[in-house]
Order: sequence, then structure tokens, then C-alpha cells
Amino acid sequence: MDIYFVSSNKFKLQEVQEILNSENIRILPVELKINEIQSDNMEEIVTDKALKAFREIGRPVLVEQTGLLIKDFGNLPGGLTQIFWDSLQADKFSSIFSKVGTAEVCAKTVLAFCDGMHIHTFEGIIDGHIISQPRGDRAFQWDCVFEPEGYDKTFAELGKEKNKISMRTRALNELKEYLEEK
Repeated sequence: MDIYFVSSNKFKLQEVQEILNSENIRILPVELKINEIQSDNMEEIVTDKALKAFREIGRPVLVEQTGLLIKDFGNLPGGLTQIFWDSLQADKFSSIFSKVGTAEVCAKTVLAFCDGMHIHTFEGIIDGHIISQPRGDRAFQWDCVFEPEGYDKTFAELGKEKNKISMRTRALNELKEYLEEK
């Protein structure tokens, strides 16, 4: 099955291809500019994105939204994480949010797969915290400030090991299960 993954983020594409690697599933990248709704509700964002992407491509599409839900910050920024990140960047983001309460955070990925008939959503979550100083490669957004529970390294420092435990992996494994049952 060919699935068109809509994202301009090369790091997300690489992770999706590595995690969904299968004889039965082929992930094809599509750089499509979608006017994304702004909401803290990640399910609303991906559902809207999937509909818009399917209208453009007319083939099975996969979209995703990943964000941080900071517990002592009312579970924000959630679906607005990219806006926060783009405005603050690593040092400021770390400085501000590591000081908010205990800096406990939930990293969440929500996928939407649209086959033309239905939209199916899949979710992956991992708990952790925001560290006070970024560590590791800063190329992939907030990976350098998020340390998953039970680890003493950030996602950026974990390298390929991240793909064994991440929220994206958990959501993609749910999708893979669904596709294999079809």
C-alpha cells in the first residue's frame, strides 16, 4: 500500500519511513502547503489537515501533529507547540518552561490517515520533562529540551534509540496494526 505522507519536515519523514518500514507499506513524501487551523486540539488539526490533503492528492494520506502538553501550563502549548517553538527557540523555551512548576510534560503525536472513505486517528504519548538547558543536536525542534521519563538523555541525545520509545513510534505502531488488519 502506498501512503502519501504530507510534511515538509525531513526529520519527521525519516522517522515515519524508518518506523513504518514494511513490505506492505510504502511511505511516499509529499511537500504540500496546507493552511493549517490553529488550535490547541491536536485531533481537530490533523482531521482538518487530512481532509485538505486528500482533496489535493486524491490518494491515501497520512498527516501528523506533535506537540508538548506542559502540565503546569494548562497542557499548553499542545497543537500550538510549533508557534511557541518558532518564537522562543531552544534556550528561551527551556528557560521559561523548565521553571513552570515541575516542568512535567507529555509529548503527544496524533496521526490522521485518510483513505478517501474515512479518517482514522492514532495517538502516541510519552511523559517526560523540559530540561533547564538544551542538550544535543538542535536541528529537530524541541528534541533537545525534552527528556523522556526514565532516561537521563534528551530525545536529541538518544539518536536512533528515540525511535524505539517515542510518541510518534507509538502512534505509528497503532496505524501499522490497523493497516495490517485491513
